[in-house]
Amino acid sequence: MVVEVRGEELDEIESVVNQVKEKMVGMSDLFNVQTSIEDGAPEIEVKVDRMRAGMYGIDINTVVTQIQDQLEGKTAGQIEREGEMRDITLKVPEKSLSEVNDILITSGDQVFRLSEIAEITREIAPKEIIRRNQNRIGKVTAQISNDTPLDKVATEIREAASTIDLQPNYRIMVTGEEEKRQESVSNLSFALLLSIVLVYMVLASQFESLVHPFTILLTIPLALVGTVLIFFITGKTINIMAIIGIIMLAGIAVNNSIILVDRINQLMAGGLDRKSAIIQAGQQRLRPILMTSLTTILALIPLTIGFGESASLRSPMALAVIGGLTTSTLLTLVVIPCVFDIFDRFKSMFARN
Repeated sequence: MVVEVRGEELDEIESVVNQVKEKMVGMSDLFNVQTSIEDGAPEIEVKVDRMRAGMYGIDINTVVTQIQDQLEGKTAGQIEREGEMRDITLKVPEKSLSEVNDILITSGDQVFRLSEIAEITREIAPKEIIRRNQNRIGKVTAQISNDTPLDKVATEIREAASTIDLQPNYRIMVTGEEEKRQESVSNLSFALLLSIVLVYMVLASQFESLVHPFTILLTIPLALVGTVLIFFITGKTINIMAIIGIIMLAGIAVNNSIILVDRINQLMAGGLDRKSAIIQAGQQRLRPILMTSLTTILALIPLTIGFGESASLRSPMALAVIGGLTTSTLLTLVVIPCVFDIFDRFKSMFARN
């Protein structure tokens, strides 16, 4: 979880960041809360006296190289091991901070202590200044407990941050994974809307009617009921993969309604009245509807079982389709004939007028 504070003055950003951190520390679902404006790590700063080093005939690069060799080690070639070439690094025993002054620097036959040619001081690393789109920002990062929905934590953070008084041109935004999630949900919502429009266009051209496609599209809300219900029963959260499953339902769940409505129209075109056509179509299409739905549901059941590393991705999508198909199949046989009867009555009334 990442929370960004955008503004102009670094001191004001630091003040707001600390307030946000206090709010987040008090949340039970978050841990390891840190900010990007905290003081940097302690460090040792070595300033080589060029004049003194020049008097002893020591080059600055030589001093730097010998310090690195004694603190980090020196590469002395490579060796083949288990089919790979690995570096050979020569290291001396690690030195504590108090022993940095006693690092020995050699120049020819001469040996000097580092403190004789350089000034050694203890400093604090500078704070990190982050910019985005020419705006200074401060970040508050935190880890989220397992099985805690990301959007739930983001909502709690927004509510807590809303109580912080902000000056003009300062904003508090929840970014990181939550920003990516919102973008993904927005894109998938557009994809769902586009899929419904495309299905409607196909149905309108197939039935040569603008009314009957609405009857068939009513299956999609009926499928959503099953999706929400199955996630509620299993105690799982609706994630991105579940939304993808819902988009798939927009094209799968309408199949049963298409079979039923098409048969009703055929019987009515053959001379049957509306009520008789609805009853007879339900009797004739009951078995095909149940068979097609049952085969699809049974084929998806293995995906809901945790096989392999990607089971957590497959399972929500399969659950969404299974729950949606179950309710849409059962409710299609009851709701769709009733809605067809109502719409057809209105259509007849307008046709007479």
